Amino acid sequence: MELRNSDFQIFIKPVGPACNLNCSYCYYLGKKKLFKGSHSGVMQYEILERYIKQHIEASSGKYINFSWHGGEPLLAGIDFFRKAVEIQKRNKPEGREITNGIQTNGTLLDDEWCRFLSEEQFSVGISLDGPGKLHDSNRRMKDGTGTFEEVIRGFNLLQMYGVTPEILCVVSSVTVGYPLDIYNLFRKLGAEYIAFLPLVETDTESKSGVSRNTVPSLEFGFFLCRIFDEWVEKDIGRIKVQIFEEAARSAFGQEHTLCIFKAECGGVPVVEHNGDFFQCDHYVDEAHKTGNILNDSLKSLLDGERQRAFGAFKSSTLPKFCIDCEVRSMCNGECPKNRIAIAPDGESGLNYLCEGYKYFFNHCRPFVEVVAEEWKKNNKSIG
Repeated sequence: MELRNSDFQIFIKPVGPACNLNCSYCYYLGKKKLFKGSHSGVMQYEILERYIKQHIEASSGKYINFSWHGGEPLLAGIDFFRKAVEIQKRNKPEGREITNGIQTNGTLLDDEWCRFLSEEQFSVGISLDGPGKLHDSNRRMKDGTGTFEEVIRGFNLLQMYGVTPEILCVVSSVTVGYPLDIYNLFRKLGAEYIAFLPLVETDTESKSGVSRNTVPSLEFGFFLCRIFDEWVEKDIGRIKVQIFEEAARSAFGQEHTLCIFKAECGGVPVVEHNGDFFQCDHYVDEAHKTGNILNDSLKSLLDGERQRAFGAFKSSTLPKFCIDCEVRSMCNGECPKNRIAIAPDGESGLNYLCEGYKYFFNHCRPFVEVVAEEWKKNNKSIG
């Protein structure tokens, strides 16, 4: 039977929430309480092999994609990933291709790691929040020292081995005022892929409902617009910025690839190091654990009623303010975890980032619509 939820990307957590850093905004370090005693540590090879086999079985299409996350996945050790690649190659169906992506803070990268990642053609996401002081304001070692220099060292080492990393940049209240300082650093580093991730932390004791470190919504919109204008002028075709790519998709009549902008979610669950299956990376808790791959097939967990209901909840609970919005197709209410605001008409469930996203999407919409129209004309004349 074909899997109904075939469009999935699983975040595999080989070391769970373990990390060598103590970033101030990390939402995953606190998950350690879920995995105590025998449930802590590195994913056992028995679980690893079972997971890989089930993932291959559940995948459709030519490409079978694996996404390794943390915590800090490099803490699993290079032999763990050598074993993972060996299992993948041994079980790869004829005529199919297997790809691997890994997200890292970059501080543990060395020649051996970079050589391996290059030889096995891993795509690599590396966390970098901007120039030294901006990056170090949130991303620190456990002893409080900054990590900027180590991340830059790791980034350059990846490039030396022919790996082009994607920069994952968290935008906070501290960094949002420096859009071009941040973007110009990434350009100077030779970045080709950039993702800007807005920081939203709930705080029930705050009048605003969010932490002081949370990016102000409208300021995030200004931040994106400033970089977008710079990108349009100088970097189209040279640098891919994830949110700009996603904004263009609606004008081209294409489906979003990023889960937060899809009409429904549920396609990016988590498999933890002990085999536990959670419905989403932002909902790793007992209420959203639906099984374990040692007891349940990955196919059944992906296609189960609870997972499909979780995904459908996103669209079924959109406030009317979102439904009537002129840029709804670009946003679709963004991530449900951020729906903590009140709409102008008093309805609850508005996304905290609504004001900023609306400002940005309206700013870039005329440009992407012109580009899409030109593309359609050219393709029509060719056809």
